[in-house]
Amino acid sequence: MLVLNNEVTAALLTMPDVVRALEESYRDLAAGIAVCRPRIDLSLPVDDERVYRWGTMEGGSARTGYVAIRMKSDVLTEVTTESNRTQEKYCLQPGTFCGLVLLVDARTGEPVALLNDGLLQHLRVGADSAIGARFGARKEARVLGLLGSGGMARSHVDAFRTVRALERVQVYSPTRTNRERFASEMREMHGIEVVAVDAPEKAHQGADIVAGCTDAVGSVILGSRLGPGTHITCIGGHLDAKALRRIDVWLRLGSASVPTSTPAWATDDEYVTYRAQPDHPIWRRHRHGTRARRPPRAARVVCLDDVLDGRALARDDETQVTFSERGNIQGAQFHAIAALVYERAREQGLGHEIPREWLLQDIRD
Repeated sequence: MLVLNNEVTAALLTMPDVVRALEESYRDLAAGIAVCRPRIDLSLPVDDERVYRWGTMEGGSARTGYVAIRMKSDVLTEVTTESNRTQEKYCLQPGTFCGLVLLVDARTGEPVALLNDGLLQHLRVGADSAIGARFGARKEARVLGLLGSGGMARSHVDAFRTVRALERVQVYSPTRTNRERFASEMREMHGIEVVAVDAPEKAHQGADIVAGCTDAVGSVILGSRLGPGTHITCIGGHLDAKALRRIDVWLRLGSASVPTSTPAWATDDEYVTYRAQPDHPIWRRHRHGTRARRPPRAARVVCLDDVLDGRALARDDETQVTFSERGNIQGAQFHAIAALVYERAREQGLGHEIPREWLLQDIRD
């Protein structure tokens, strides 16, 4: 069995690799060749300020022969400042995190790899936004308005550049040094114009694509600032009420498999949350896990498998405001990209081996 860290993933995986792998995985899911479930969170109060969350998502494909579960262990707080409200997380201490992907060979049942999920997480979320933009953004989209300047924002610039010839990025985040550092790094990395702006409204101005990539809990996409023909993605924060009303086409990348044993458990929600002490007062302060994203009634809802098969278009008018979201198919992502890293690591002799015997036993479970 291989243990593979983020450095190995960085050496072996590119954004175009991830976009291709996820599109193939989504085709498998739509065809019934693959299976996945929504993310499931178990949440427990730690004290009057902190919440513990154990989150998992899993899926597998009969075509590739791999199954994976992604597991993450977070202590959460929500912090309010003058300008926004953000969710902070850590494992053990601020600045360290625990997220793991266990990859299994379904043909033998053998666990073959254990991977850090950090870089995989950034790549797969950016790739989802790129897939949405490939079909939802106007072909001539050149200006990206970006809300957020962290790791997710970095992966999104890379991702959008795989599907559109971006020329300018307008980035806003509340901390001036963060947004200016981001702008400088992205200019150097991608060789395009990247401007740090001092208000979220300025990030929207003239943007062909607007992306929320922030840990803010509130609204970050402003409907009053969206121009005709804008494409929207939002993986952190929310769209305000006017932005929701502006959406003409809502592209959903997919839906998790329906349980064959219990069809009533089927859900469109991105994740399912179980809470200990549901009457604890901390839940009134922690907003995570309480809002499900729903398309506005007036929007035309399109599924990616219909777009891929030519049965529908995510955009049929240059003035339409389009929005793309993953749905609840996170479980279909990690087996696809973890398998790619694992197979390449095997070929190149990378990673740390641990004996498979450590994980096997002679007592039937």
